[in-house]
Amino acid sequence: MKRAALLGNPNVGKTTLFNILTGSNQYVGNWAGVTVEKKTGVFEKSIEIVDLPGIYAMDTYSNEETVSKDFLINGDVDIILNIVDASNLSRNLYLTMQLKEFKKPMILLLNMADTLPEKGIKIDYERLQEELKIKVIPISASKGVGIDEVKTVLREQFNCPVDENDYQFRNEEQIYKYIDSILKKCVTKNETQKKYVSEKIDKIILNKYLAYPILIGIFYIMFMFTFSWVGKPLQDILSKGFYEKFMPGMHELLKNSSPWFASLIVDGVIGGVGSVIVFFPIILSLFLGLSFLEDSGYMARAALIMDKTMERVGLSGKAFMPLMVGFGCSVPGIMSTRTLESEKDRKLTALIVPLMSCNARLSVYALFASIFFPGNEVLVVSVLYLTGIIIAFLIALLFKNTIFKKDDEPFLIELPEYKLPGIKNLAIHTWEKGKGFFKKAGTTIFSASVLVWFLSNFNLYGEASIDKSMLSAIGKFITPIFKPLGFGTWQNSVAIITGLMAKEVIIGTMGVLYGGNLKIALPKVFTPLSAFSFLIFVLLYTPCISVVATMKKEYGHKMAIFSVAYQFILAWVVSFGVYNIGRMFVR
Repeated sequence: MKRAALLGNPNVGKTTLFNILTGSNQYVGNWAGVTVEKKTGVFEKSIEIVDLPGIYAMDTYSNEETVSKDFLINGDVDIILNIVDASNLSRNLYLTMQLKEFKKPMILLLNMADTLPEKGIKIDYERLQEELKIKVIPISASKGVGIDEVKTVLREQFNCPVDENDYQFRNEEQIYKYIDSILKKCVTKNETQKKYVSEKIDKIILNKYLAYPILIGIFYIMFMFTFSWVGKPLQDILSKGFYEKFMPGMHELLKNSSPWFASLIVDGVIGGVGSVIVFFPIILSLFLGLSFLEDSGYMARAALIMDKTMERVGLSGKAFMPLMVGFGCSVPGIMSTRTLESEKDRKLTALIVPLMSCNARLSVYALFASIFFPGNEVLVVSVLYLTGIIIAFLIALLFKNTIFKKDDEPFLIELPEYKLPGIKNLAIHTWEKGKGFFKKAGTTIFSASVLVWFLSNFNLYGEASIDKSMLSAIGKFITPIFKPLGFGTWQNSVAIITGLMAKEVIIGTMGVLYGGNLKIALPKVFTPLSAFSFLIFVLLYTPCISVVATMKKEYGHKMAIFSVAYQFILAWVVSFGVYNIGRMFVR
């Protein structure tokens, strides 16, 4: 099978072209040793297409550039597909000149060529091909224009020229001078042409007074779409069908089996995995919103708007999006860090995303706030959310000056033209991200569900009630850890352990262990101060197992272990401070 390498700057339509050429024959993973997404696909069962990371140059400055360069040298590449923005050749051709040095057959694909007349730009494609000595094809990937010619060249086994000249450029300035000399011969621009629609929209979107209100409004709509209008209602329907129809049906089906076997299958396996499946509508809705913002061109503007704010804690503006997603669920938040070009940004953002108070914790906040802080529920919950944000930024600042001290990279971003995303591309992007949710978390949830079921139903002597189970024994063993925080009972300890499955499970566990009405039971073991200390701990401590699984899949077991450990220590220290300082003022 022949192999084609697809390269280009970020936001030039590379992914759209990749999807068109490979369809559903795609495989997504990470390059060995680095957290850089690897996409491969097959064109007509004969050509493997490798979608390399979006880069601006081949100077081996970042992991993305290193990966691309190493692959071109060692990856047995038969042809290079270099896709560029037809309206910005002066910058895009810098990478093209570097790619020519590999002496491979190459096609230069001038994407968004259909927008050139509106911008007053005219390109002599034949002259450009002669000057560059490589095959040039104007295309519009989003509209399918020129794609047939690209496919024909691929079918003809790459019958295109190779520039054998050795260019002796001593520095970047010389490369750009050479590019300018070519463009003067091949490109003409009508300077009096009316401003393109994207420039008009940007006058509003990037306005210094309107940018932030518009940003907040757009993300508010996206979150309403996910958690109120579409995702959450669909989740409620799925959840109702699962817990009220499917689970009872399985109990009925297995009623004649051994009780422990029926419990294992229904409560352990199906119940545990089902707790993940019911979140799928929310995950898909959130990814659909993200894909729309990315494909429309707004995501790059959001990153630009937030860059100065995020820069203060060592992150680029692009890190803003995963953090926002983290308020809904940390799993897609961590998964969306793969859109960040810098490995430092990806890792640092992934480490602080779980500190954003996810939707699952809200049930715990609501219950405790209504019991211990009646009349001040909104204030308490708001303080918790704000605390998570402040601590996340402080941790980012700490890690920036310690773990990632030598990994600073410049913030570069391309502002693509605004366009209405195609339904097919939106569907592909959403599904690719969504199915990864199952792959990355499903197997771990399955294993953990069985383990938790076993620990809560057995002890060393056989089957046992939960208060005499191994889970209870573990809770009693670790209780001294939580006594300095004000909530040291074995029931609370067990609730914290089961909260690793999903934070909302904390309330269910307490309901089982304390029995009856929690509004009556909890005030007997908590004071308002210890209750607030408990809420701080829930806010900050180790995220649920699906988040840990996602962290492991995206960044490896070492970073997953580090995330688990540092968050538990952070939660303990902050909760200890809140409780013990509070005791000085509360008698």
